[in-house]
Amino acid sequence: MSGAAHALDEVTPEVVRHIEEALAAGNSTEARTLVEALSATGQASVVEQISEAQRDQLIELLRRDLDPEMLTELDEDVRDDVLEQLDSKDIAAAARELDTDDAVNLIEDLPEEEQREILAELPAEERAEIETALAYPDDSAGRLMQLSLVKVPDSWTVGEVIDYCREATDLPDDVYDIFVVDRVGRLRGSVPLGRMLRTKRPVPIVDLVDPDIPSVQVMTDQAEVAHLFRDKNLVSCPVVDDTRRLLGVIMVDDVVDVIDEEAEEDLLKMAGVGADDMHANMIQTTRRRAWWLAINLVTAVIASLVIGQFEGAIEKIVALAVLMPIVASMGGNAGTQTVTVAVRGLAMGELTAANALRFIIKEAAVGGLNGFIFAILMGGAVFAWYGDWRLGAVIGAAMICNLLAAALAGTFIPLGLQKMGVDPAVSSTVFLTTVTDVIGFLAFLGLATIFLL
Repeated sequence: MSGAAHALDEVTPEVVRHIEEALAAGNSTEARTLVEALSATGQASVVEQISEAQRDQLIELLRRDLDPEMLTELDEDVRDDVLEQLDSKDIAAAARELDTDDAVNLIEDLPEEEQREILAELPAEERAEIETALAYPDDSAGRLMQLSLVKVPDSWTVGEVIDYCREATDLPDDVYDIFVVDRVGRLRGSVPLGRMLRTKRPVPIVDLVDPDIPSVQVMTDQAEVAHLFRDKNLVSCPVVDDTRRLLGVIMVDDVVDVIDEEAEEDLLKMAGVGADDMHANMIQTTRRRAWWLAINLVTAVIASLVIGQFEGAIEKIVALAVLMPIVASMGGNAGTQTVTVAVRGLAMGELTAANALRFIIKEAAVGGLNGFIFAILMGGAVFAWYGDWRLGAVIGAAMICNLLAAALAGTFIPLGLQKMGVDPAVSSTVFLTTVTDVIGFLAFLGLATIFLL
């Protein structure tokens, strides 16, 4: 996280402009100097901000000296474009410098044939590790874990562990926990590095083991892993198979990326846009958004059909046409508030079957109370505007009906979608808009037809 914050200080608009000017002038030496002075995150930020043509020019310029860490920091669409410029040897050279999880992330979306070419360029041990990780499903703990960790047998003493850590050449750069296994590789627990260093050398390492440390199965979904890290305040977490054999470890920096990705994905899905829309080209972005707008068009037609049933009432009382969007708009906003809280609660594991009924009752009460408050305010305003208390009463009653319906829809829709196995972040707002528009128009125009005509 500190690297990302540092990069924000490095990559100012002036830096980006100087790099663009150097590329435009063909001054490759200056462009290279400016880019190489940045961190990996800073370089990625520059690559994402410059035009596609200059991006190609810069990657060609840095081809043999690309920072592998920079590739892992790029937006997915931009990284795909960059990788298209590189040959298998270039990508393999980058993968050799990365941890297994980052190397997998780099090549996992490439065509299988290109993956095989890249893997063929890697040493046998690294190739086997990456192939093992690629065999696990996307978004699983197996894809997220790194294989480089400190794993020691339970028969060793503290002194033997310390000597091993000093002499081994394949240990990770950052070590927080020592994982202790039995003779067949089953996880017995872990020992914090600091605790081990404060203990005398002759002490058996097993005497320091915490056997109750959290662990995750290799097939566990990455969202569940993120919940575990957040709830237990973990820095690292071992990954095990069905027999509790230790396979790898997940580090907190990778989980932070997962949390960001999950939160961003849910937020963008609710608006019907993609995570890569910022950097995708015009055709890709148009195609991604068009289907969502088509669904909204269908729901808008449904709402229009409801209005069409009351054409006579609208013709006789023009004020209805002026006021009815207010009812629908208030319902839509109130429903969006509820559905946002519900989707977040479901994503974070805070809204479950155990407290769903309590949540529904609370949101319904909030919707009803807000409906009553704004019914009084809007009813009074309409009476002052049109001088007709009946019209004020109708819009007030419609306001209560729609805000109560919006609250109920905002809870039942995401809960129902999740029950059916559909991501509530994707479809909730479409159904919510339909419900609030239909109920709003139906309540307002229906009450007006009954009491005003």
